[in-house]
Amino acid sequence: MQVLFARHRTNVYRWLIRLVGNETVADDLLSDVFFDVWQQADRFEGRAAVTTWLLSIARYKALSARRRRTEARLDETIETTVADSADNPEVALQRKSRNELVRAALMKLSPDHREIIDLVYYHEKSVEDCALILNIPAATVKTRMFYARKKLAELVQEA
Repeated sequence: MQVLFARHRTNVYRWLIRLVGNETVADDLLSDVFFDVWQQADRFEGRAAVTTWLLSIARYKALSARRRRTEARLDETIETTVADSADNPEVALQRKSRNELVRAALMKLSPDHREIIDLVYYHEKSVEDCALILNIPAATVKTRMFYARKKLAELVQEA
């Protein structure tokens, strides 16, 4: 269990923080996720990767937490980027501006579209893994990705 936790806690935590937008809630949910994994380890069937199983559990925990918190908003925290020390100040500023622009556009997407973008680009999940995590058909994943990318491109163009 220690190895599993050490290997996956960062990715699960980042996934949770993007879903709930609150570090304290994400910390609590992270503990809940791994407690459930401990209790339900015998239910893991091996049909998908362990990370897929963990992110699926984390997603359900986050959705439940968001339902419980009426003021909950999925906002702001998508990992801040650190400028490369080799960049000069002008390049670093341009990179930061571009990242802020994309981050702001991501926050304007619907929760479903944000979730798909997060899974595919930040967690590098396949269509099949996304379908398992989100409990939707693979075709729906593809459709959401198409519209999410289209909307994201429009939002970036407008900015």
